[in-house]
Amino acid sequence: MKFKHSYIVLLLAGLCVTMNGFADNYDVNRRYDTYFLEAMTQRQKGNHTEAFHLLERCQQLRPDASEAYYFLAQYLTEMKQQDRAFDYFRKAAALDSTNITYMETLMQAYIGKEMYKEATVTAERIYNADKSRQEMLEMIYKLELQQRNFEKAVEVLNRMEAIDGKSEQLSLSKSSLYIQLGDNEAATNEVKALSEQYPNDMNYRTLYANTLMMGGGDDEDLANERRQKAREILQEVLKEEPDNFRAQTSMRTYYIGEEDTLRADSLTRCILLNPKTAVEDKVTLLRQEIGRSEQDGGDSTRVLALFHEILSQPEPEADMAEFCAAYMNLKKMPRDSVSAMLERTLQIAPDHASARLQLVQYAWDDGDKERVIELCRAARQYNPDEMAFYYYQGIAYYQLEDYDHSLEAFQNGISVITEESNPAIVSDFYSIMGDLLHQKGREKEAFAAYDSCLQWKADNIGCLNNYAYYLSEKNIQLERAEHMSHQTIMAEPRNGTYLDTYAWILFRMERYEEARSYIDQAVANDSAQSSVILEHAGDIYAMCGDTDKALDHWTKAQQLDPKNKFLKRKIKKKKYIKR
Repeated sequence: MKFKHSYIVLLLAGLCVTMNGFADNYDVNRRYDTYFLEAMTQRQKGNHTEAFHLLERCQQLRPDASEAYYFLAQYLTEMKQQDRAFDYFRKAAALDSTNITYMETLMQAYIGKEMYKEATVTAERIYNADKSRQEMLEMIYKLELQQRNFEKAVEVLNRMEAIDGKSEQLSLSKSSLYIQLGDNEAATNEVKALSEQYPNDMNYRTLYANTLMMGGGDDEDLANERRQKAREILQEVLKEEPDNFRAQTSMRTYYIGEEDTLRADSLTRCILLNPKTAVEDKVTLLRQEIGRSEQDGGDSTRVLALFHEILSQPEPEADMAEFCAAYMNLKKMPRDSVSAMLERTLQIAPDHASARLQLVQYAWDDGDKERVIELCRAARQYNPDEMAFYYYQGIAYYQLEDYDHSLEAFQNGISVITEESNPAIVSDFYSIMGDLLHQKGREKEAFAAYDSCLQWKADNIGCLNNYAYYLSEKNIQLERAEHMSHQTIMAEPRNGTYLDTYAWILFRMERYEEARSYIDQAVANDSAQSSVILEHAGDIYAMCGDTDKALDHWTKAQQLDPKNKFLKRKIKKKKYIKR
C-alpha cells in the first residue's frame, strides 16, 4: 500500500508528538519525585521554609498529587492561613479518598469550621473503610448530638450496642435521647431491659426506678402509677441491700416529691451516716440540705446537728470537718468556733494543708506571729512540699526580727519550688532572701537572690527598688540601677522611698540637677519624715551649690538621727562629705 507524501509527513509528525508527550510526563514525574523527596528531607531537618517552597514546586508540577497538598496544608495551618489550608486538606482527601490519614485530618478540619454534617459523612467513610475503628462510631454519635439529630444518634448507639452488647452507658444515653424525643415509654423500656438483663445488679434496678419517676408527662394517673412502681422497686432493693446509697438517694427523692418531709429527712440522715456513702456524695447531699435550710429562713440548727452526727461516727472524714468549718464561716459564727472545727480537721488528718493554711491566715490576721510559726513548723513536717508555709513562717520570723530563722525558712522553701509554683510568691521568696542576705553583709548572695527574684517576676517593685539602691551604694552598675529604679517610680510615682532611690542613683551618676528634681518629690511625699531622705536631699543640694538649702535638710535629718556623725561633720564643714 502506498501513501501520499503529505499523509506520511503528518503521520510521522503525530508520532513525534506522542513520543515527546511520554518524555515530558516522565521528566515531570522524575522532577516531582526529586523535589518531594528533598522537601521531606528538609522537613525532617527542621528547614521548614525550604520544605514549603519545594512542596509548592511539587504542587505546580503535579496538581493531581495528593501528598503535596496535604503537607502544604499543614504548613499553611501553622502560617495561620486557615481557609487556604482547609481547601488543601479537602483537595488532598479528594485526590486520594483511600488515605485514612487525609480523611481524618479533613474530618477534624470540618469540625473546626463547625461543618458537622460534612464531618459526619467523612467519619462514616473512615468507619466503612475500616470497621475496627469503633471510635469512629463514638465520633459520629457526638456529631449527631451536636446537630441535635437525636433519632440518628439513637441509631448510632444501636450500632454500638450490636457490637459491644448492652451497657449502662449506652442504655442511659439512649434513654436520655428518647426523653429528648418525648418518648418516655421508650426511655423507660431501655433501662428496664438493662435491669432485666442484669437482675442481680441493684444499681440497674435503681436506675429503672429513677427513670419511672421521671416519666408520665401530663397524664397525672400514669405519672402516679409509674411513681408507685418506682417505690416498689426501691423498697425491694433496700430490702436486699439496706445500705445501697443509690437506692437510698432515689427513695429520698421520691419522698421529697411526695412532700413527705419526715421520711425524706430520715433518709437524709441514713445516707449521711452510711459508712458506704462516699465523702463527695455526703458533701453534695449536705449542700442540698444547706440550700434548703437557707430557703426556709437560714436556721443553722438542723444542719449543724447533721454535721455533729457525722463527725461523731467512728473514723470521721477530715473533709467533712473542714466543710463544717466552711459552713460555720458562712453563717458568720464566732472565729473561735470556726478555728476549733479547723483544729478538729487537723486532729483527724494532720496533713490537711488547706485547714492549716486557714488557721495560719487567722493567726496572721490576729497578729499572732508566734502562732503562725508554730502552725508552719508542724506543716513543714506534714506538708513539706507546700511552699506557702515556708513563706508565712519566714515572714513571721522576719517581723519578729529573728533574721536567722527567717532566712532558714526561705532557703528551705526554695527547695520545694517547681515550674508550677506561683511566680509572685516565688519572686517574693527571693526578694526577702536578698534583703536578709544583704543585711548580713553577704552581698554577692543577696544580688544573686535579687536576680532570681526578677527572673520569676520582672516587675517585682520592692525588689527593683532595693536592688537598685544597694547597687548605687556600692557605686556599681549604675545604668542598670537607674533603669530598675525608673520602673518603680513609673509604677508608684508618689512613693517617697522609690523617688529617693531614683534621686540618689542620679546623684551617684553626677546628674545633680535631675537628682534635685526627684529628691524634692521624695521629700514632699515622705510622710514618715525619713532622716535618710533628708540627708540625701542635703547632699544633692550641696552638690548643686545651694549650701543654705543643704544645711536646712541636714539639720532636719540630724534632729531625727542625732547619733549620725557624718551629718554633724557635714553641718560643721558646710559641705558634702563622702562616706
